[in-house]
Amino acid sequence: MWWRVVPGADGGRADRAPADGGRAASEWAADAGAAGTPANGGSAASGRANGGRADRAPTTGERVASGRAERAPADGGRVARRRDRRVYTRAHPVLFALLAVTRRSAVARLGRGTVLVHGGDAYRHALTRVPLDRAAAGTTGGAARELSAGGALFDQDGAGHRTARRVVADGLGAAGVERLRPVWQEVLDRRLAPLGAGHDVDLVLVAREMAGATVRALLGVTADPERIAGAAARAAAAAVRDHVPGPRPPGTARAAAAATARLEALLAPAAPGGESALRAMLAVAAVNTTVAALPRAAAWCADAALWEQAADDRLRPALVAELLRVTAPSPLLPRVAAADADLDGCPVRAGDRLILVARHAARAHVDPPDAHRPAPSAVSRLVFGAGPHTCPGARLAHAQLDDVLAALAPYRPTVVRARVDRRAALPSWRTLTVRAAWAPQEER
Repeated sequence: MWWRVVPGADGGRADRAPADGGRAASEWAADAGAAGTPANGGSAASGRANGGRADRAPTTGERVASGRAERAPADGGRVARRRDRRVYTRAHPVLFALLAVTRRSAVARLGRGTVLVHGGDAYRHALTRVPLDRAAAGTTGGAARELSAGGALFDQDGAGHRTARRVVADGLGAAGVERLRPVWQEVLDRRLAPLGAGHDVDLVLVAREMAGATVRALLGVTADPERIAGAAARAAAAAVRDHVPGPRPPGTARAAAAATARLEALLAPAAPGGESALRAMLAVAAVNTTVAALPRAAAWCADAALWEQAADDRLRPALVAELLRVTAPSPLLPRVAAADADLDGCPVRAGDRLILVARHAARAHVDPPDAHRPAPSAVSRLVFGAGPHTCPGARLAHAQLDDVLAALAPYRPTVVRARVDRRAALPSWRTLTVRAAWAPQEER
């Protein structure tokens, strides 16, 4: 699916993990040789957030000079990875510190009822050969069933699941994506035009409107795209707060159900047979993964000097797959085993909670994006699931990111401000503001 509930959101609490956990979280996302401070002190295009303050803009000397070929800084990959790591460690520090401690094992059991799955083969095995309980508490399907009156794609089994997937595929197949493409391209053309005049653009706002407009066209509703995006984001965040482990503030279940009801009402009229729930879950999926992925991918291009790859029509499809692999918009897939099984030698019992770490399975934490040497498609596709559990929105995600990179590449934008969204359901930026380093006419 596009969207998986990610446990560990801590709302507005402090973003600092315990000393050991903070170090582990840093190591978890750092690739070989990427730990520590780069030679320039981390100033180029990265800045440093402290307590949620925005990054500072790079100096003129740190930007790409007009008319010159783009050249990656020696530490560009470190800068990019360090910035991207913040969306995990500042929003979910304790959770991702735990993943860091266990990631060297393909499969690791925690206590009596939780199994962490990091390895690619074990991850694929869990999705294709282990019976899963779609409606169990703590899973995406369980959340869908609890928060909505109708069944949805995420919690159905057998014929119901196959029928729902066919309905979704009709709108998200090749023909469906081409019908939707003009919708988000209009948003891109209008929203990115200020870059040519030297103005800053917040890519989070661009992604939100793109996602909302796409959902509106996909579902045939008339609600404002910004309202759709906002309602879908709030519903997802409320669901996460209601399903994180440990004590919860009073009223979280009611708040989550109310947020879902508001989204369903916004997407009305609802048809009989649970279609309102399916529409709401599609909106949640589309909005939250789009807003998570697109700004982060653009930041990688800016910090690691990947704009020349993005500008090349031959390389861009591979770069899109690489950036989706590395950003892994839904980094964790919570599932529950419906029968006893074995994962890489680790016994799994019926009822065990499986935490499938898509980011690690796809090697996002060690292999940076590179269109010249991309990961095998069997690896990069893992961020969209596997087998019958493959995300039906993968084609849409590739098409949207391809168009975003093609539209941004002529400007060679740099990141001038970034702030983590600590309340979002998925690791995301609250703001990701860019500024053009080139004007498009300078390339001709």
